[in-house]
Formats: sequence, C-alpha cells, structure tokens
Amino acid sequence: MSQTTAPVSSTTSAASAGPHTGRTRWARGALRSVQVLLALFYGIASALPKLIAHPSAVESFDRIGWGSGAMYTIGTLELAGAIALLIPLLQSVAAIALSALMVGAFIVQLTAFDGQNAATPLILMVPLIAIAWARRGSNGELLRLVRRG
Repeated sequence: MSQTTAPVSSTTSAASAGPHTGRTRWARGALRSVQVLLALFYGIASALPKLIAHPSAVESFDRIGWGSGAMYTIGTLELAGAIALLIPLLQSVAAIALSALMVGAFIVQLTAFDGQNAATPLILMVPLIAIAWARRGSNGELLRLVRRG
C-alpha cells in the first residue's frame, strides 16, 4: 500500500511573514526614497520657479493666458504637496492631489503647448499613484483624526 503525504504549508513565506521581512523593508525604503525625490522635484524644480516668478514660468503662464495669480497658486499647491509627501499622515492624500495637478498639466500641455512635454506629467503620475496606493492606510488614520477633531 502506498502512502501519500499532503504538502505542509509554510506560514513563514515572504507574503505572510508580516511587515518585518527583508523584502518588505526594502520596498518600504525604496518607496520612501521615491517620495523624497518627488518632494524635492516638486518643491525645487517645479514650485520654486513659479513662486519666485522665474522668467520661464512667467512666460509659460502668460502664453496660456492665466497670468501670475494662477502661477503662484499652482506653485503653492505644488510646494504644499511636496511637503505633505514627507508627512506620514498626509502622504497618500498628497500623492492623490499632485496626481490631479498632473492631469491638469497634461491637458494644458496638449492644448496650449501642442503636446510638447505632455508625457512628463503622465510619467510623474506613475510613482504618485503607487505612493497613493501603497500608503492608503494613512487615509483612514487622517479621516479618523478629522472626525475626532
């Protein structure tokens, strides 16, 4: 008579080992690095030229007919998003808000600039959406805090 043995399932696989596995720590660190890089990009390369009225930013906003008010508003929103990307409680909401700005930037690039650099906002949305999804747990914490306050 032959014996059959059922495979023993392991409860220590990488998927079920919890938040302290090497792979998970690496992924969390990589995601945090991407958040810091995006915060630097939005704060320095994108918001700063608008907030200091750099001639290239002024020219762009004049070209689309929005003027300095819109330039300062968008620069302020980008700077706020950059800072919020670094705050654990706000990181997912910040990524969602910056993604919404990128949708607008994509539309403006297509309509006012004949598609020149239209891919840039779409490329920036990829890591922003990944951050929003991966850090979505902070949305519940933020909602609880807002409801309690």
